[in-house]
Formats: sequence, structure tokens, C-alpha cells
Amino acid sequence: MRKRFSIFQKGSGISPYIWSVFSILPFYFIFQSSSTTEIIVGIILTILFFVAYRFAFISNKWPVYLWTCLLIAISITMTILFHFIYFAFYIAYYNGKIKNKIAFIVLYIIHLIATTVAININVVMRDELFLQQIPFVVIIWIAVILLPFNLYNKRKQDQLEEQLDVANKRISELIIQEERQRIARDLHDTLGQKLSLIGLKSDLARKVMNKNPDQAKSELKDVQQTARTALNEVRQMVSQMRGIRLKEEFIRIRQILDAAEIELKLEHDLPLKNNSLFLENILSMCLKEAVTNVVKHSKASICHIKLEQLGDEIRVIIMDDGIGMMEDNDILKGSGLLGMKERLEFVNGFMEIKGDKGTTIIIKVPKMVNQREQGEQV
Repeated sequence: MRKRFSIFQKGSGISPYIWSVFSILPFYFIFQSSSTTEIIVGIILTILFFVAYRFAFISNKWPVYLWTCLLIAISITMTILFHFIYFAFYIAYYNGKIKNKIAFIVLYIIHLIATTVAININVVMRDELFLQQIPFVVIIWIAVILLPFNLYNKRKQDQLEEQLDVANKRISELIIQEERQRIARDLHDTLGQKLSLIGLKSDLARKVMNKNPDQAKSELKDVQQTARTALNEVRQMVSQMRGIRLKEEFIRIRQILDAAEIELKLEHDLPLKNNSLFLENILSMCLKEAVTNVVKHSKASICHIKLEQLGDEIRVIIMDDGIGMMEDNDILKGSGLLGMKERLEFVNGFMEIKGDKGTTIIIKVPKMVNQREQGEQV
């Protein structure tokens, strides 16, 4: 595919061309002068301004004050001699790029006062060329006031966003590391003991195979049973890692409540729009824990579950007509509610529990857009 020629470069827009016009403009005002000496002085001041402007951008610490004061002096001279005010815009832009807060404030005040004085001198002199530019002069003066703060705050915001991105990447790395450690612990707890047992029983069966064949067969049968148990536990662990969709969880919830002879009234807005599997997995685990509490502790006959999407929020309500919670301590002790609270905090969600006339659990979480789907939409 042929690459199209673009007049405006991507990311820069028309700003380079505006700066180019501003760079040519001083020569127009200089050549308005009838004196050759003044023309030479104006050209020298213009060249000196751009050289100093370049050095100002690459300087640090005290040279920043030196170059900026030189720029302000040239700008005032050009304003008084040639009625050219537009160098003040260059300086305002540069002031907004100064990193040190004290230097920024000092040079901002100096530049604002100097520009205001130069404008007033020209107004008092009532030069015709200057008065013709009054609308543009007002615009430049407003830019001198507002532009530095706008650029300074924008740079601070960019720095904060960059730091936030770094922090988010670090959090993601820590989450991955924690998940790896959890998987390692689960594998060790699930397989470590059973594999050790299989090894010991296999050695024992080999040793007694000739002396006591019946004992050897018994040991090998234990090895077979232990291996099957370990395989089932690994399959269950892998299934949990894969994550559970809410649609699948509702099927299991219905089966559990039917077995407990509790009527289920279900209202939902499935499927959730543009949501991540991670968030659905968190909600599924919370639903599972809440329904388990209903079955074990509530003595209810009806369980009402409602799932709804409200703008950027997902709300899940679990209500039962059981005995309710008698003490506030029950909310944070036992029954898996503390685990639900911790899971929800991980996704910036929260849980509210009401214990009058049965138990009502209200779960609210912000929507987490699936990053892959979001990228496809952009």
C-alpha cells in the first residue's frame, strides 16, 4: 500500500508552521524602519534571540535565569523599537517548560511585568503601527498570563500519568508473581504429599514383592488410588484457574439450592457487556460463597438473586427469607464473608449486608472492560 503524503505531520499538527510564521514575522516589522542602522540592529537582535532561545532549552540550573533574562531584554527592546510584541509568546512557551518551581514562578513574574511595561510604553507613545495590532497584543498578553501555567500543569500531569503507568505495571508484575507463588503452593500441597506417598509405597511394594505378594498388591492398589485422587485434584485446580462464567455459576447455584429444597428466584442481565473473565470469576466466587451461606446457615425457603448492570457499575443482590444475622460480628467472622470482602476490594468493589427479616447481601463492583475487546473497538 502506497504511503500518502501529508502536509501536517502526525502528532505535531500545524504548530511547526505557526512557529515558522512567527519566526519570519519580526523581519517584516524590522524593514518598516527607515534607518539602516535600526534594520541591522533588529536583524542582530532577532538572530541573537533565536540563538539564546536554543541555549535556554538545553540549559539547566542558574543558566536558565541568564538566558531567560536575555530573552526578555531582547523582547522588550524589539517591542519598544520595532513594535514587535510576539517574542513574548516564545518566552511564555519556554517558561511553561521550566521544571524547577521556584525558577518558573520568578521568571514568570519577571516576564509578565516586563511585557506589561513594554505594552504600556507603546500605548503611551501612541504609535500607529502598534495600535493597529491591539487585538493581537491583547491575545499575546493573555498568552503570557495563561500559557506558562497551562504548559507547566500539563507537564506535571504527564509526569503523574507516567508514574501511575509505572505503578500499574509494577502492580501487574506483583500480581503475576503472587499468582505464580499461589500456584506453586497449590501444586506442592496437592501433589507433593501424594507423590511422596506414591514413591514410598512403590518402594515398599518392590521390596516385599517376592516375600509377600499380597502386601505388594495392596500397596500397588493404594498407589493407584492415590494417583487417581491426585489427578482429580489437579483437574479441579486447573478448572478453578480457568475461571468460571456467571452463566455456569448460576447453573451450579440452582443445583445446590434444589438439593437443599430452597426455591430460587433469579433475575439477571446476562451476558455482561464488554466485561472481563477476571471480574466474572470474582463475582462467581462471591455468589458461590453467598449461596453456600444461605444453604448452611439461613434456614430459608426462598433465595432471590438479582444481577443488573447500571451504567459503569454491576450490582448483585442475594436475598433470603431465613433467620437473618443476629450480631454484627457475624458479618466479619466465619461464613466466608471475610473472603468475599477481600476479593471485592481487589476489584474496587464493596459489599453491604442487611440482617433484618432474612439476610440481604448487596455487591457492587465497577465494570472492568476486556482490554482485548476494547483495543478492537478503538
